[in-house]
Order: sequence, then structure tokens, then C-alpha cells
Amino acid sequence: MRVFVNGEERDLPDGTSVAAVVATVTTAASGVAAALNDEVVRRSEWDATTVREADRLEVLTAVQGG
Repeated sequence: MRVFVNGEERDLPDGTSVAAVVATVTTAASGVAAALNDEVVRRSEWDATTVREADRLEVLTAVQGG
């Protein structure tokens, strides 16, 4: 299936979880958020939430700076 991750088109297998997609984008253990079709997905729901054809997933990582 075709989905968009951080604006890039990707082909993923049916049933791919948000957690699996996040793992391909970052290895950060904390400070990561995910929004599926403009709705924040709670981290506790990443494994149970699957992406579907044409979904848009944004993976955001907190960065410190001055």
C-alpha cells in the first residue's frame, strides 16, 4: 500500500503499525510524537494503530537548542 511518511511516499505492507513506521524513521527512545492524518496517536496506541492506503503519518522528534 502507498502511504506518506513525513511527506515522502512509501510502499508498505498491509497491516503495518505506526510503531513499525516510526522505527524506520528514528531510533530515538524518547521525545518522539506521531500524527496520523493530522491526529496525534498516543504512544501507547502505536502498536495497535495501523496505517492504511494514502494515509499521512508525520513523525516528529524533539530537539534541544538555543
